[in-house]
Amino acid sequence: MNLEEKEISYTTTNSYSTLNILTPKTKNIWFVCHGMGYLSRYFLRYFNGLNADENYIIAPQAQSKYYIPPKFKHVGSSWLTKENTLKETDNVMRYFDAVFETEQIPTNKNLIVLGYSQGVSVAMRYIAKRKLQISQLIIHSGGIPKELTSEDFNFMNAKVTMIYGTKDEYLNEERINLETKRAKELFGNNLSIIPFDGKHIVNKELINNLV
Repeated sequence: MNLEEKEISYTTTNSYSTLNILTPKTKNIWFVCHGMGYLSRYFLRYFNGLNADENYIIAPQAQSKYYIPPKFKHVGSSWLTKENTLKETDNVMRYFDAVFETEQIPTNKNLIVLGYSQGVSVAMRYIAKRKLQISQLIIHSGGIPKELTSEDFNFMNAKVTMIYGTKDEYLNEERINLETKRAKELFGNNLSIIPFDGKHIVNKELINNLV
């Protein structure tokens, strides 16, 4: 048996979701990357407490979708797996490029990038790979990609906030110490760390207080 894995390139189509309207009154533009199991349109519910006149939110959609167990009724999605990660990361980066090109984000607005859970990895990789000029980065309950170093963010002079729940079921003391150490190595004095009393959830109240 001659088994061979081959590779092709092709054009594909994907969606993304937005909340509010981009106008001259808009002060902040958010690029928010959801965690595993989410769809972008539902993830935007966590941002509906922000002032609608001042905040425009863009939520990209992970393309790999699946039915969520145990009832397999609702649909979720995932950004990356350990399978062919480098190539899949390139695909995600090009998709993000297309979203930014379509949105034509004005340079005179504050660009805020938020990654939640699995979304942290794609958000941080995109900033590093594209040297994205942002006002603020929010790392919410997710792991920092191992390959990233402080040199990847030398160009950036943005406020960085790390948020996690002290009762997060996916974190233990060792993991918390590791991630906070990594964040300090990458961002130094630009970093603020905000733990909260809670599990692996999006902390809507903290997000609202960051702007």
